Order: sequence, then C-alpha cells, then structure tokens
Amino acid sequence: MTQPRRRGRRPAGEDTRTALLAAARQVFTEQGFDGATVRGIASRAEVDPAMVNHWFGGKRGLFAAAVELPADPEAVRAHVFGGDREHIAERAVRAFVTVWDSTAGGGFAALIRSAATQEAAATMMREFITAIFGEAIRDLGVDRPELRLSLFGSQLSGLGLARYVVKLEPLASADVDTLVATVGRTLQHYLTGELELP
Repeated sequence: MTQPRRRGRRPAGEDTRTALLAAARQVFTEQGFDGATVRGIASRAEVDPAMVNHWFGGKRGLFAAAVELPADPEAVRAHVFGGDREHIAERAVRAFVTVWDSTAGGGFAALIRSAATQEAAATMMREFITAIFGEAIRDLGVDRPELRLSLFGSQLSGLGLARYVVKLEPLASADVDTLVATVGRTLQHYLTGELELP
C-alpha cells in the first residue's frame, strides 16, 4: 500500500536546504534577484520563509549559495566598496581572484561554462553581477552607471573565463599582485574614469 503524499511544509532539515536551493535557482532565473522574494522562494520549496534566514541569512545569502559563491557577498561588497574610490578595482580584482582561487575556480567555472549554452545559467550570471555590485556602482554617483556595471562585469567574468575555464597562460598562473596591477587599471577606468563615448 502506498503512503499518502505528504501535505504542508517540509520539516526543517538538510532536505529543506536542498529544496530551497532548487527553488531559488528557478525563481532567480525566472524573476531575477530584485523580483524574487523570500516568501515566493519558500512557497515554491514548500517550506516556512523563516528557513531562508535559518539556512542562508537572507535573500542575498541564498543567492550566493545558489550560484555557489564561496564567500559572503555582503562582506565582499563591503570590502570592495568600503574604502577610497581610487582603489575599488584593485580591491575587486584581489577579492575576486582570492575567493575563486581558493576553490580552483569551482562554482564560477561551472557557472560560466553553463552560461555559454544555457539561458538559465546566463540569467544567474547576470543577476549575480547586478545583485552583488549594481547598487554599489550606482551609489558612486558616476555617469552611465548601468554601462559601467556591465563593463565591470565583463572584465571580471572575462578574467574568470580566461583563468579558470580556458586556463590561458600566463594569465592562468599569474600571481594576484600581477593581476591587481594590470587588470585593476582597466577595471578602475570602467568604474570611475571618463568614458569616451561617441
């Protein structure tokens, strides 16, 4: 005799965390970071919304886990944008490379590979860039903040692609200080420099 299908919310446990991650990937892909709500994700996972805070500390933490970011996105953003604006890019490159080197590219490599062929992964990649850095770049008070955000994202994702997926030498094995000194200059120009547009 088959057991009746369980109704109502799941009990709190590791299966709840797994269900939340699966639901989050779907909802973030469909609605984007801003459009997604904790209540909506929890409803899709059939769990109490409080479980999002319990397991992930909130929507940003859930998003970071969904894209397998091996660091707290709030801490990364605070570090990168918390100091003087002349060295934002240096801090960004150092944080990006240090975090992803710790897992040999890990989830970033998987995400960027998937983004090339799967729209859902591409959406998650765009949302990752916007959710983590969009507001901070807009808060700089620079002109064309959305263009600068996309240039910033293209530089970091391109660096990640070359270093962790293509493994383009000598970039793939360059030390962090070399990358900060070289890539950082271009990234800083994208953020705060004068964009010579037609």
